[in-house]
Amino acid sequence: MSVRRSLPQRGLPTVGAWCFLDRFGPQDVTMRVEPHPHMGLQTVTWPLSGEIRHRDTLGSDIVLRPGALNLMTSGEGIAHSEYSIGDEPTTLDALQLWVALPERARHGARGFETHTQLPRIALDAGGEAIIVMGTLAGAASPASTFTPLVGAEVTLSPGANATVPLNPDWEYAVVGLEGEHEVFVENSVGPTPGPADADLLYLGAGLGSVRLASGAGARLFLLGGEPFDDELVMWWNFVGRTHEEIVEAWKDWESRSERFGTVEGHGGKRIPAPPLPTVRLMPRARNQA
Repeated sequence: MSVRRSLPQRGLPTVGAWCFLDRFGPQDVTMRVEPHPHMGLQTVTWPLSGEIRHRDTLGSDIVLRPGALNLMTSGEGIAHSEYSIGDEPTTLDALQLWVALPERARHGARGFETHTQLPRIALDAGGEAIIVMGTLAGAASPASTFTPLVGAEVTLSPGANATVPLNPDWEYAVVGLEGEHEVFVENSVGPTPGPADADLLYLGAGLGSVRLASGAGARLFLLGGEPFDDELVMWWNFVGRTHEEIVEAWKDWESRSERFGTVEGHGGKRIPAPPLPTVRLMPRARNQA
């Protein structure tokens, strides 16, 4: 199964509290992601096509479909699995994102939510947005968040020239899902060609709005949030603050500690952690240029 990673990037570890973005698909595949652990984060799964079965430590067992949000909060530790439906290859396409938990929440309770009723807002000149996480233009997703942020799917109809209101105190990025588009940033001389296939275009902070245009129609994902001040040490499926925290989580998973629990229905199958690196893990630095 091919996976394309757009965040983190060299010099850009986070956009708000968003610290990770993968897109798997579109592709025909039999997906079998066996139980694996997470800590210090929320996983946000947003299907674009196909169905994904999610099972986790808490006993959750649901089938996720396009238009629905899967949100898992790890706290100090949780495990989950992800399967496609059936034994034959099926068309899958989805975004999976991580939100770094702040200090007050990263040692808290683990949880799971699925939301099928998400707010939609009309943008001017042929645009519409689904608020997946957080807030945008006064509309708020019902999903649990622990820092001020937004994750929203934006659809542009053919000929659209839509303005998206932004919070100048936040930073933002745009991710292309399908179709060609242009991004007009305040005070820019001209348009910036938008990413058409899950590449991330960082917009920065200090913007009151961004204008998105498309001749033939397009779909995008908007990420944003209040800049996340904590320095993060990220390795494998763990988000911590120090090398020692990562090592402890690795040991707990490999020893089958109760910290991460058990995902039922897999007969003991699980993904082993890779070997720890031989160097000390350090926080990912932000490019200050």
